Amino acid sequence: MKQKQNSLYIILITLIACIGGLLFGYDTAVISGADRSIEAYFIEPLGLGSLAHGATISSALIGCIIGGLLSGYFASKFGRRNSLIAAATLFFLSALGSAYPEFLFFTKDEQSISLLLAFNLYRIIGGIGVGLASAIVPMYIGEIAPAKIRGRLVSFNQFTIIFGMLVVYFVNWGIASGQPLEWINDVGWRYMFASEAIPALLFGILLFFVPETPRYLAIKNQDDKALAILTKINGSSEAKTILSEIKQTVSVNISSEKIFAYGKLVIVIGVLLSVFQQFVGINVALYYAPRIFESMGAAKDASMLQTIVMGLTNVIFTVIAILTVDKWGRKPLLIVGSIGMAIGMFGVAGLAFSNVIGIGTLLFIIIYTASFMMSWGPICWVLISEIFPNKIRGQAVAVAVAAQWAANYLISSTYPMMMDYSGGLTYGFYGLMSVLSAIFVWKFVPETKGKTLEQMESVWKKTTSA
Repeated sequence: MKQKQNSLYIILITLIACIGGLLFGYDTAVISGADRSIEAYFIEPLGLGSLAHGATISSALIGCIIGGLLSGYFASKFGRRNSLIAAATLFFLSALGSAYPEFLFFTKDEQSISLLLAFNLYRIIGGIGVGLASAIVPMYIGEIAPAKIRGRLVSFNQFTIIFGMLVVYFVNWGIASGQPLEWINDVGWRYMFASEAIPALLFGILLFFVPETPRYLAIKNQDDKALAILTKINGSSEAKTILSEIKQTVSVNISSEKIFAYGKLVIVIGVLLSVFQQFVGINVALYYAPRIFESMGAAKDASMLQTIVMGLTNVIFTVIAILTVDKWGRKPLLIVGSIGMAIGMFGVAGLAFSNVIGIGTLLFIIIYTASFMMSWGPICWVLISEIFPNKIRGQAVAVAVAAQWAANYLISSTYPMMMDYSGGLTYGFYGLMSVLSAIFVWKFVPETKGKTLEQMESVWKKTTSA
């Protein structure tokens, strides 16, 4: 009975933390439904071109980079839980500000460069929230979860990210369905952004009911509180042993270089995991999904429906990753996923070169996204949450996540220009990156299945000694 209570406690904590993942997905995908309206409301009246449009659509990613960089400082200075409360606040402010950027300083329907900048500022604020949540949610879950189910619980964060995207696809579709284009371009897009305020408020309230992580408490020498949480999660017999292991790792005297205390390889691997996750092109498919399907010949409503089909595929294959990550391990899933992504992208590239547009293209995109969602989508976050030693985790995760968002911004903002040059070469590039990601994992990434966070530290100690 006690073990069941512990399991229920862990699950509840994980579910609350994962609302941050849902908001991550919601905030990054809400722009897909508002893409055309943003162009019609801001870009066209000001006589701006595709570069300004791409920068506006991707502006939240600037905030994501900032949030990723700040996450290490926030997590170390204020704690994992309080940092998530800050992220929830930023999500809430961004939702309302993006929906009505005219608030206080501007008049509705009087477009100007200043109003466009205000809209981008609110999107950047939300992006900072995403950057914080993307780094700290998996860190929080990884530091709370028992080793045997850590991969599954951290992977669930990716499920909520994808679920958040799927929810906002339905919300956007529901808002736009049956409405005239003029109404959508004037008012509808505002409802899309404002809808995010509801889960953001819920997230902020529920976070007051979850504990700080025992690893952070141990770093701050609050051993009694850490032991109480470990006992509630792991049972009294294991709690003292785990706390002893944590104290041994956090008491290590590390040099002034700090982040490189365990060598540069662990940092490089963390950064490259993040970069490859973006360079395979997944967020192009997520951000520009309706436009991609429209360019394939689908009507507006049909393209939104096909986007929802893709979202459902994402959810199903993320569940597969959750069920297998602690059984098969991280490396096999990543390598298999990379191969599947390469097949999907090279298939789309081949059809693009042949000017063939149809059900085959949709099939290859589904193969690609399904392969990503069962591998690089969740597993990258699992590895980033667990490969770094306790003493440098906050800083190292911040560097890796900032690199991920920088890569995301580069790929997303260059996609329209790359497509103008050659669709076949664009998708072929993403296919090549998928192949390189498989080689990278095979050669350099250690398997972390079943190891405690403290046991992972010994891997890098051996590497440093060697």
